[in-house]
Amino acid sequence: MNKWMFMILVVFIITLVTACSNEETSSNSPDEAENETTEDSSNDSNEAKEENEANGVEAITINIAHGNQPDEPVGQLAQKWKELAEERSDGALELNLYPSSQLGSEKDVLEQAMMGNNVIVMAGYDFLMDYVPDAGILTAPYLVEDFDELLYLTETEWYESLVDDLNGEGIDIVTTRTVYGERHLLTNEEVQTPADLEGKSIRVPNNQMSIETFEAMGASATPTPLGDLYTSLQQGLVDGAENPLPVLQGVKAQEVSKHLALTGHQKFITAWIGGTSYLETLPEDLVQILKETGDEAGDYARGILDEETKSVLAEFEEEGVEIYEVDQEPFRESVQEVYNSFPSWTPGLYDQIQELLESR
Repeated sequence: MNKWMFMILVVFIITLVTACSNEETSSNSPDEAENETTEDSSNDSNEAKEENEANGVEAITINIAHGNQPDEPVGQLAQKWKELAEERSDGALELNLYPSSQLGSEKDVLEQAMMGNNVIVMAGYDFLMDYVPDAGILTAPYLVEDFDELLYLTETEWYESLVDDLNGEGIDIVTTRTVYGERHLLTNEEVQTPADLEGKSIRVPNNQMSIETFEAMGASATPTPLGDLYTSLQQGLVDGAENPLPVLQGVKAQEVSKHLALTGHQKFITAWIGGTSYLETLPEDLVQILKETGDEAGDYARGILDEETKSVLAEFEEEGVEIYEVDQEPFRESVQEVYNSFPSWTPGLYDQIQELLESR
């Protein structure tokens, strides 16, 4: 009897151990499952590339350049674009990312593109006005009430004519749906009115729209590379800077400047552009994939921008930055002269834009 009881007990133990082992193998933790999903997604394009290479098909490599840090919304946009384009093209496209102006300034990289190089660069419309002047109005101060109005303008026949003019200059717009952010003013001393800017040197991008805007506000506009901003603030070469909040945090400007005025002087969208001569060499289906995935990445990054803007504001406050909800009307009034500063604009351009917005 004892012998039979012993055998039954052994069989029971073996069965129990086997069952537990199977359960453990088949049920990963949520983190492990999520990691597997992410790895599967990221491996799709790699597998496709390997398959293409095995079949003697070489992927088309395109360099994606911008001046922002990799962890900023723009950097995350570029990463998302890479993932989407490579997966959607089954590895026929390979996007290499170059953040932080690694390939040179905006102007330098655009010149590379116009010479036929395999590069796409993010550019503001204030920069593109050097080629097609009317493009600059999209970055004019206090032009619109919200980003959706700006994005709507890129869907109009007026904008299509801009694209045609840019094509004539050898520039092709790949995607238009990048919301860069609302620009505010971070300074070493308190600024709540345009009068407070008198005699202050404010770092701005090197383009006429930004320079004219801050000169109209009463500041001394000082164009310097974004990467030099922290040192310029430390050394007293500039008294402040303007940009969307995640960009200001990205260069750690808040460590030096402790006064933030929520001027909202520009709502800023950007385009990603390449050389017409290069893009014309690509298969049409791949160009379409670039455009579609670029738009999707732009929409994805807009959500990140909204969240990061809120969190940065809270973090600035925790770091001792004084935040001022300024009356924007005096700033708005001070920059009205900017709209008369560009004789190369089409006559009545501002009124034309307002009519487009009213008929939206």
